[in-house]
Amino acid sequence: MKNFESVADVAQLSALIQKGIDLKADPLKAESLGKGKTMVLLFFNPSLRTRLSTQKAGINLGMSVINMNAGQGWQLEFEDGKVMNMDKAEHIREAAAVVSQYADIIGIRTFPSLTDRDKDYSDFILHQFMRYASVPIVSLESAIRHPLQSLADLITIEEHKKTARPKVVLSWAPHPRALPQAVSNSFLEWVNRTDAELVITHPEGYELAPQFTQGIRITHDQREAFEGADFIYTKNWSSFNQYGKILSQDEAWMITSEKMALTNQGKFMHCLPVRRNVVVADSVLNSEASLVIEQANNRTYAAQAVLHEILNTQ
Repeated sequence: MKNFESVADVAQLSALIQKGIDLKADPLKAESLGKGKTMVLLFFNPSLRTRLSTQKAGINLGMSVINMNAGQGWQLEFEDGKVMNMDKAEHIREAAAVVSQYADIIGIRTFPSLTDRDKDYSDFILHQFMRYASVPIVSLESAIRHPLQSLADLITIEEHKKTARPKVVLSWAPHPRALPQAVSNSFLEWVNRTDAELVITHPEGYELAPQFTQGIRITHDQREAFEGADFIYTKNWSSFNQYGKILSQDEAWMITSEKMALTNQGKFMHCLPVRRNVVVADSVLNSEASLVIEQANNRTYAAQAVLHEILNTQ
């Protein structure tokens, strides 16, 4: 594995999931693998779980880890051919090349603009780093994907599934802010590579990008989608077709205990952070059905599995 951007970079998905589970059982089993190696994590957007879990993953493998809030005061120019006579003092060509001198692996976290769909869906910033860096790049979330979260989600599902082919539902829920589609896109992409029965439910107008939903059953009837489900994965996303817009804040789409009762004693999943009693009721989030803390814990072992793969190829 040279770079980690999406599930397409994974040669054997089931093996990578199992590697995460194995590392969870013995996190320090490969603590000498990264000895003498440095990982630089660049955050162009705030982070809690991604920052801490990826740093812990690197430390578990013996790496030195440097974190940088890249979005604060460090103004980069990402466009080629620009006359740089405004506020941006450094170009990505030099920046990526320089960071590559200090790092054996670079992690990048960036969000979409939610205004320019074509540019966001080209994953422009992440790909400019990949273009000009000389060391492996790990996506810590991009404009359109969150692969480390998705790997952690699959580890969690593998640990808790009661059948070889669980029914997994991705459900939209209301939120007061316009949010990216990255977590939802990525979750679909990863789960679609497994044997799970995958269903998407959302209000009309909240269709996701066709490249991520092709071949997956979609219903606007949330209750029908929940019937017999083994896992309910909930996430808000803004409109793809009316890009970045909030079309509805329908409170009826909030996840409640009544809806969870329609499932096959299903488990509730969310990437966090989550707005209580907006996205999901306290009664669900505080119940034994909730896996959100285990998902967050598995973020470390997902990152550790990916870093393990990359270090083994260096």
